[in-house]
Amino acid sequence: MKVLEKADATAPLAEYTTDLDKEPVIITSSGKPIAALVPLDNMDLETVSLSTNPKFLELIERSRSRHRAQGGISSDEMRRRLGLP
Repeated sequence: MKVLEKADATAPLAEYTTDLDKEPVIITSSGKPIAALVPLDNMDLETVSLSTNPKFLELIERSRSRHRAQGGISSDEMRRRLGLP
C-alpha cells in the first residue's frame, strides 16, 4: 500500500493509477486517511455509484432491518405468488 500526504500528492492523477494492480494508494491529511485509489476489478460504473450512494445504502439497511425483524418469504413462495413455475 502506498501512502501519500495530500500536500505531497502533486503528480497528475494518472500517475497514481499506473500501479493500482500492485497496491492501492491512500491519501492522508495530517496522517489520517481521507481518500483511496483502488482498482475496480469486476465492477461497472453503476455498481460503484450505488455502493457509494447514501440514499441507496440507507434503503438497503432499512430493508435488512425489516427482514431481521419481520422475516421474509422464500423464493418458492414468491414464484407461487407471481404465478411462475
